[in-house]
Amino acid sequence: MKILVIGAGGAVGKAIVAELGARHEIVEAGRNSGAFRVDVLDPASVHRLFADVGSLDAVVMAVGRVHFGPLGEMTAEQFRSGLDDKLMGQVNVVLAGQHRLNDGGSFTLTSGILSAEPIRDGVNATAVNAAVDGFVRAAAIELPRGLRINAVSPTVLAESMATYGPYFRGFEPAPAARVALAYSRSVEGAQTGRIYTVW
Repeated sequence: MKILVIGAGGAVGKAIVAELGARHEIVEAGRNSGAFRVDVLDPASVHRLFADVGSLDAVVMAVGRVHFGPLGEMTAEQFRSGLDDKLMGQVNVVLAGQHRLNDGGSFTLTSGILSAEPIRDGVNATAVNAAVDGFVRAAAIELPRGLRINAVSPTVLAESMATYGPYFRGFEPAPAARVALAYSRSVEGAQTGRIYTVW
């Protein structure tokens, strides 16, 4: 398969490339790294990416930022930042890619454990991750030509504990290599509309 990994330069992205790259052709893309550059917040940039990359069998999304902070101090702009980035960035890729993927191809998006396990200062992350999961379930029943879509919902990464550990007291972190197995399951499997949890 020819697989586009957007966000290939991050911790999860690198692990996905290592896992899938042993068996498939990987095209790496990202905002600041990779063979192709893309700003997933800009639909025109996403369309250019698909035009430049050409024929594809799968797209994997390993990108998306959310806002962490107390609800009582949060502004509408801060809340919208997560909606624009992690939610709409991934939605933009699916909206463009549904017309570009080969028949039977697949999308794998990224949500996260906070969709089901809210934490203090994580209301934006919970809302955005839940929206990603909902989008996947609904899109799965409408995508044409046998296209599939799933999401991987990881817990906090072991590699990210230095940064995010204080938000995730009591959570068991998972190494990126373990999280990458769920992306493999999505890409190389047959299911659609699934949320693969790595908790």
